[in-house]
Amino acid sequence: MPISQPNAAFTPASAFTTRPDIAGTHSMVSSTHWLASASANAVLERGGNAFDAAVAGAFVLHVVEPHLNGPGGDMMGVFATAEDPANPVVLVGQGPAPVGATAEHYRSLGLEMVPGSGALAAAIPGAVDAWMILLRDHGTFTVGDVLRYAIDYARNGHPVLAAVSRTITGVSELFTEHWPTSASRWLKDGAAPQPGQIITNPEHAAVLQALVDAASGVTAGGASREEGIEAARAAWRDIVGARVEEFFATPHRHSDGGDYAGVMTAADVQGFSASYETPASVDFRGFTVAKVGAWSQGPSLLQALTILDGYDDARLDPSTELGAHTIVEAMKLALADREAWYRDGLEQEALDYLLSASYAAQRRALIEERASAELRPGALPGHTLVLPPMRTEYDTSAAPAGALPGTPARSLTVGEPTLHTSLPDDLPTDASGVTRGDTCHIDVVDAAGNMISATPSGGWLQSSPTIPGLGFCLGTRLQMMWLESDSPTVLTPGMRPRTTLTPTLVLRDGHPILACGTPGGDQQDQWQLPLLLRVLVGGYTPQQAIDAPNLHTTSAPGSFWPRTWEPAGLHVEDRIGDDVITALETRGHKVTRAGDWALGRLCAVTRDPETGVLTAAANPRGAQGYAVGR
Repeated sequence: MPISQPNAAFTPASAFTTRPDIAGTHSMVSSTHWLASASANAVLERGGNAFDAAVAGAFVLHVVEPHLNGPGGDMMGVFATAEDPANPVVLVGQGPAPVGATAEHYRSLGLEMVPGSGALAAAIPGAVDAWMILLRDHGTFTVGDVLRYAIDYARNGHPVLAAVSRTITGVSELFTEHWPTSASRWLKDGAAPQPGQIITNPEHAAVLQALVDAASGVTAGGASREEGIEAARAAWRDIVGARVEEFFATPHRHSDGGDYAGVMTAADVQGFSASYETPASVDFRGFTVAKVGAWSQGPSLLQALTILDGYDDARLDPSTELGAHTIVEAMKLALADREAWYRDGLEQEALDYLLSASYAAQRRALIEERASAELRPGALPGHTLVLPPMRTEYDTSAAPAGALPGTPARSLTVGEPTLHTSLPDDLPTDASGVTRGDTCHIDVVDAAGNMISATPSGGWLQSSPTIPGLGFCLGTRLQMMWLESDSPTVLTPGMRPRTTLTPTLVLRDGHPILACGTPGGDQQDQWQLPLLLRVLVGGYTPQQAIDAPNLHTTSAPGSFWPRTWEPAGLHVEDRIGDDVITALETRGHKVTRAGDWALGRLCAVTRDPETGVLTAAANPRGAQGYAVGR
């Protein structure tokens, strides 16, 4: 069902869609894996609300997409409740740098950058605690009710994805030679599981069961559901903290080729608590778009929308040469500000300035008829511009000695020693041939009007060695911080790294009407922007918008190793058309054809507050995302 009316200024939505916008009045789920969608839907069918369902689905994603997220990682969510629909809330599941994670310590080891793989890149895990506080405060189910699905898949098995098999194959040499606990967990006789093979993770299942037992142990004595959840949170901290400190006291191989001990302690894990924040938001064409604040990349989408709000509708169509050019140039400006100014602790006054209409007008004036090949952050009053070192291409001579990619990327070898990482072949590649895409996503809405958009990530099986007794590893989000002392994002204990996780919630007249998001690292907001423009302005349904050809710029520094950028770089799906591509090249864009179906893994759910009709849409790329509901 369209949120806005079809707009004659836009290319008409294709009559062909890969699947329908499913519609109903009970509940809807869309996620990046069918088992997570089905599990969340099962909770809804049993009487749970959207938050119960999101928690259940998210823990399933940890099990079935272990190359894209895990319990040792992070998550971000934006949600609104039926009781207070006009005031969306950010769910913060991003842990900060541990006490021992100082730039001075890392430099004393001879490092010039935070490694991309290994425990030195690990922020304190935050995902599990965040899901638990959401369940405590806004859910209705018990810990056992929501974890039963993940426990079953971890204990009794599930058919492994081809992408997981490819990932494990790509890192098998690393596991065998340097990370024996990962080899024991993921390899059998030195080989990765075959696609479709049933795999289990009994240690992971045991950890989840321990949380259930802790909760049921106190509720059996008369404690409340909420007190049971608190017991599960305490059990998580105890179990994970002790295992992490003990295991990472022994040095292991990192992505620069060196062997180092980790710095995270049990006290770091014990001292972390997930939290809530007020989202950043802007008004656009009668809608309010809510995002995570300036320690994420979320405000870059808000800045781009505010810039684009000053144009006629005809310049907002991503399917045309003029629209694609305008959208990409606006995004370049927003991403330049992201690199210059976004950080944990940025003052609200500064963010308000970056999102203001007056500042957007200044930035809009920089958009010309030809593509920009410059990194052009704006001036922020009261702040001094300090950009970290940037490279326009991956050059081993410019990298720290022996440095190798250890980020969510396809297996890539540059010299020795080699650390490989990998992701599905259906995800986009950058100019260096590295495949990007690092996470998963889930959206849920129920009949009462509860709605959540959440992006779990981190703790990829290739991030760092598997921790014995846990069955999973830690994430590597600290690689987004720098070791230069004058950088605003210098590695600092207690500071959160600038996350790429960026779920979206859209409201109209004080009611949430759309939740959406996507995996994709630096491309997450870039892939959501065309969807929002097509739905909010063009009159497309969410499924039509997801199926329409997508695009993104690489003309901005990457958040992951090797932190490079491609001036004037533009990736497009071929379906946008030869004429449009040729015209964009004439404007100076360095176009990379990504293939017909390559860019984005978008999910979306909607709710019409007047009729109560709910819809859901899912991404066909990769043949993995599914929407379900009734």
